[in-house]
Amino acid sequence: MNYLIWGVIALVLSVLFGIFIIPMLRRLKFGQEIREEGPAWHASKSGTPTMGGIIFILSIIVTLVAMFVWTASDGISMGNTGDLVLVILLSLAFGAIGFIDDYIKVVKKRNLGLTAAQKFSLQFVAALIFATVVAIGGSTGTVIDLPFTSVDFDLSWFYIPFVIFVMLATVNSVNLTDGLDGLATSITIVISIFYMLISTSMGNHAMSLLAVVLCGSLVGFLLFNWKPAKVFMGDTGSLFLGGAVCGLAIMLKQPITLLIVGFVYVMETLSVIMQVTSYKLTGKRIFKMSPIHHHFEMCGWSEVTIVCVFSAVTVLLCALMYYFG
Repeated sequence: MNYLIWGVIALVLSVLFGIFIIPMLRRLKFGQEIREEGPAWHASKSGTPTMGGIIFILSIIVTLVAMFVWTASDGISMGNTGDLVLVILLSLAFGAIGFIDDYIKVVKKRNLGLTAAQKFSLQFVAALIFATVVAIGGSTGTVIDLPFTSVDFDLSWFYIPFVIFVMLATVNSVNLTDGLDGLATSITIVISIFYMLISTSMGNHAMSLLAVVLCGSLVGFLLFNWKPAKVFMGDTGSLFLGGAVCGLAIMLKQPITLLIVGFVYVMETLSVIMQVTSYKLTGKRIFKMSPIHHHFEMCGWSEVTIVCVFSAVTVLLCALMYYFG
């Protein structure tokens, strides 16, 4: 069966799960509390169901299980499915951390959820296990591709700390990007298409399938997450997506490309770092508000405009990376 069909199946499942899960989240009163530090007009979003990442996570898992059953019954080889399973387990591990964080926020009514130390420690352990397994038994070994060259570079002993750094940076950057209706979802759809094209050109069928299913499930979720959002993905979804995107990049030996195609992710994090550093050193702020999507909001841009512009920038960078990288 064509991979695109599995993407459509994931999309349909995401819509169906959304129809049933969103009312359930409302009945359970799993509403998002809006932090006071954000723009004042975001207060109107308070009470919107969160933890909606469960919708596309279920869609991805059910689609992949169905695919495995179908291909096994027909004797079809999907290539290195071990890598696919590793990425899914990594994504689920990060999603579980996000779920715990969301649960504490919405059920225990602690708006900040897990402490920074708790969240970082759990993420570090997940990243360490994944990096070690890939380095020892993964199909890529300790090799990465250098963008804009045909060079494969073996990081050797430095591979594990490098991958851990990339993973923690990516996962938390995606988490920061999830601050406007549809923003993290739209950016990740574009990036998943990029990695689908890359994996297809490399003949990596397992990663192609994962990227297609990820894209399809997110398109279905976007129907509920577009402004005005009927549901937020929460840390459950954003951490899962960070793990999935990073896992795809690593298994394709393309982690450095995340700096380019994930430029929006990078700028969301850098804007926070720059803002905090500037304020501590000079008492002045560089941006009207960070992360940077809030800065543009404060400049008068609508949420839809910001999402469309940021997505367009991502499309452009992905196209440049695909043709010249």
